[in-house]
Amino acid sequence: MKLFKHFFIFISLLFFFSFSLNSSFAISIPEEKKIAKKFMKMIQERQMLLKDPIANHMVTRVGNHILSFLPPQPFDYSFYIVDDDVFNAFASPAANIFAYRGLITALDSIDELAGIIGHEIAHAASRHVSESIDRSKLIGIGSLAGMLAGAIIGSKSGGDAGVTVITGSMAIGQTAMLAFTRENETEADEKGIMFLKKSCFAPEGLLSGLMKIRASDYRGVEGIPDYVKTHPGTSQRIAHVETILSGYIPSANKAKCDEDFRFDMVKYRLLGLYAEIEPAFHQLTIELNNNPSNAIAADAAAIHYGMGLIYARKFMGKKAISHLKKALSINIFDPMILLEMGRIYLLNGEPEKALNVLNGIEMDPVMGLMAIFHQANAHLELRSLSKAKKRFNTVINKAPFLYPKAYFNLAKIMSLEKKQDLSHYYLGIYYSEINNKKTAIVHLNKALDQLKDEIKIKKTKELLDRLKKQSASDTKNNNNIR
Repeated sequence: MKLFKHFFIFISLLFFFSFSLNSSFAISIPEEKKIAKKFMKMIQERQMLLKDPIANHMVTRVGNHILSFLPPQPFDYSFYIVDDDVFNAFASPAANIFAYRGLITALDSIDELAGIIGHEIAHAASRHVSESIDRSKLIGIGSLAGMLAGAIIGSKSGGDAGVTVITGSMAIGQTAMLAFTRENETEADEKGIMFLKKSCFAPEGLLSGLMKIRASDYRGVEGIPDYVKTHPGTSQRIAHVETILSGYIPSANKAKCDEDFRFDMVKYRLLGLYAEIEPAFHQLTIELNNNPSNAIAADAAAIHYGMGLIYARKFMGKKAISHLKKALSINIFDPMILLEMGRIYLLNGEPEKALNVLNGIEMDPVMGLMAIFHQANAHLELRSLSKAKKRFNTVINKAPFLYPKAYFNLAKIMSLEKKQDLSHYYLGIYYSEINNKKTAIVHLNKALDQLKDEIKIKKTKELLDRLKKQSASDTKNNNNIR
């Protein structure tokens, strides 16, 4: 019963924010941006989003390609992956589009992913989100943002944390919105297909994606009526989409995909790196056993790639490398495979081999920084401290939020160089980045006692002040909950 309650609250909140009334009732764009800013801050503080540059690049590229066929929009669209094994996607305030990791790994093609993303873009372009917010405008911006953040937090944590965030905020009658929700779903499907027909993606992908949603039956939760599901009326929507696509023939001026989105490789990357180990291992084992000798080579490479990543997580490094080599024999010189081979050679205690396979990948526009980070780790293992330091600083200068471990390893280098003030300084930043405020404050105070660099002293004081305020706020919130 507890599981059902959490499922109901999570789905109801997404339902509330995703669909609504006629666009003439939409709130103002500045108001929606304020809600979006607060909402995104909550989500980022709680580390709900997947920070995988390769997967995020694919989703963003798909979304931006579809957007290129829309007229000018009032918002800057952003695309994110929620790090949770849930079959879902939704649009939040100010055109922030979210796809769950579980959605991507459950689909079979880039066209299916594009179909679902196109549907969510249509919700945002139609301002369905802002309309539903408008009907609850007596609720404060903070409460509205908290309700939506609670939905995602609840899904990721099993329910309890999300329920805490949104307790007392469910006074809105959800079932009264049923008719409007289905109207919005129909409009989003129709507009999404219109966008997809112009794009390089096949609009039939939306149809097959909807069929997978229906087949999944929301992860086996039975008896839940359409009006509390995130995307209600799936069967009716399938029938409507089939009608729209009946007799569809791509036009002569339909766009062509000018890049390989690497959907299969990204899908198996997500399975191999982030899904639950044993279920993913079981799935990939079956797929490899069922893979006939005449299977599409790219599919086989992707499956071996995913299996290699799974074996690495099972601390079976030799088997991991064996599968990656099989993948590389199919996709020769594939940087995605070479990148993970380098990382796993490091895990196996072979930094020289890691450097050999990583050489050249640092120039890749998507994977380059990841390669530099692994190179830095390899140089650290070899005690080439100046080379390691240079590369860790490059990573920090370009994307510190993606690689907090770079701060930790810089602290290790500073300790080896007998620079304890800087070691504590970088450890303080590292622990603040991973949200361990108490340990961060300890190291930053130690750094402050020893630092001589005025710029670093100033940064340390600012970070300490921010962490202490956040800790006080966390304590206040926890006391209020009790």
